[in-house]
Amino acid sequence: MARIAGQDREGRERLKRYQARQQVHDRQVGRRSRDNVIAVIVGILIIAIAVGAQLLYFGAGPGAPEPKAVPSASPAPGDTPAPSDTPAALTRVPDPTLSENRTWTGQLAIDGIEPLSIELDGAAAPQAVASFVSLVQGGFYEGTSCHRLTTEGIFVLQCGDPAGDGTGGPDYRFGPIENAPADDLYPEGVLAMARQGGDAESQGSQFFIVYDESSIPSDAAGGYTVLGRVTGGLDGLRTGVVDGGTEDGRPDGRPAIPATITGITIE
Repeated sequence: MARIAGQDREGRERLKRYQARQQVHDRQVGRRSRDNVIAVIVGILIIAIAVGAQLLYFGAGPGAPEPKAVPSASPAPGDTPAPSDTPAALTRVPDPTLSENRTWTGQLAIDGIEPLSIELDGAAAPQAVASFVSLVQGGFYEGTSCHRLTTEGIFVLQCGDPAGDGTGGPDYRFGPIENAPADDLYPEGVLAMARQGGDAESQGSQFFIVYDESSIPSDAAGGYTVLGRVTGGLDGLRTGVVDGGTEDGRPDGRPAIPATITGITIE
């Protein structure tokens, strides 16, 4: 009987040890499961942040190039655009017929480099060309800077902001998007209008020069209005401005070599 009682106690002790080991095992399994779930959530967040950062970087991402806040021709209720301090600023969207549905030729002079030869397509982008021509004829662009240079993925120099920081423009905004490439591919030399992400009616005076072929993703509003092209002088733009990179060395920022528009002539 004593031997049986001893065996019972030993059995109970083994059972307790087994149950204790099982509890430890279960806790470890639960902890690993929670760790795996947390790891998955963190991974998803990292991917989402990376994608969001890329969309922000490229603008309409990003890397479409776009002004940060261009005044609007049709502002939201209670949203009155601040008037431009440029004397030649216009207050209403020019009539598209001012483009004359023809090709305009001229030169875009940037301080320190050989002037760029340009061509505007009034037939393909009548509203954008009418606006651009009106601003040129009013002397709006003289003294404005090329405030944004992108050097990775998207290769553009953005110009035409009287504020010099991506926030300025004339006293109107306009749309629609015209002549945007269906494949989102912008060949070397393209002149296109900058705008706010997702807003086809936010075009103003800011435009960008594609100095090397770039794929610029469309956003909810579409692509970017191609109003013309640079037909000569891109090499001088590259050596005189682009090759200097940005002020802080990042792939998107103010050019290290100041680029100021000293005049634009068209005919």
